[in-house]
Amino acid sequence: MRAFASYAAAGSLLVMAACSPQVPDSAAGVGIDGDPFAPPPAAGTTINGDPLVPPARVSTETYQTAAAPRSAGTSTAAGTFSSAAASAGDADIARQTEAALAASRASSGSGTGTAPLDASPSNPAPQLAGNAGISDENDFQAVSARQSIESDAARLERQRSQYQQVQPTAVPERAGDSGPNIVKYALSTSNPKGVRLYTRAGINLKARSARNCAEFASPDQAQVAFLESGGPERDRKVLDPDGDGFACGWDPAPYRLAVQN
Repeated sequence: MRAFASYAAAGSLLVMAACSPQVPDSAAGVGIDGDPFAPPPAAGTTINGDPLVPPARVSTETYQTAAAPRSAGTSTAAGTFSSAAASAGDADIARQTEAALAASRASSGSGTGTAPLDASPSNPAPQLAGNAGISDENDFQAVSARQSIESDAARLERQRSQYQQVQPTAVPERAGDSGPNIVKYALSTSNPKGVRLYTRAGINLKARSARNCAEFASPDQAQVAFLESGGPERDRKVLDPDGDGFACGWDPAPYRLAVQN
């Protein structure tokens, strides 16, 4: 009984295999199916050795031109022209171009009274007329027309005769009393700034000096007022609280340095 069941199962499997559709092999033709050591196919062929493009058929027929009247110099061979025909064609083109240029020049210069500019490389550069950018003194032709070497020499001699050399004179003295001279005072002293030479008495001298010095536009003016009011021995305006003889920070060093140099 078991043997019969086995035969029946095997028979059903065979029937099913015969009825099932065949699945194509997707890997067929991919890669190297033949001898891996075989030489590669020739150029222009496929892997199987078939040509990529069928050999072209070369036609031996020539194109004949139509039976039309030919100009002199053309050959009777199909599609060919002699060198004489090419030269004649170039000459025709040159004549036509020259005629067109002549007509253009005539039309552009008509009615103006001025011939058009021919920009040929063989022509000389055009001359500029009436250039307002150059002066008469810088124009060589204009200067050479009215001046010469002799006239230049005469002009130089005339200028030399008019030359006068002014001799230095003594510095004039100032008339009247114009106040103290701070330059002369600076050169008459030798003590450095801040070194006390004169006695100063009073209360809050520095604060009062700062307030009084603020009334002057510069230390030079303060020094002149200080000398006019009895300085450096006396300080009536409280401008020199440290007693060095210099009011409101005035410094005589620049004047001394100028004399030394």
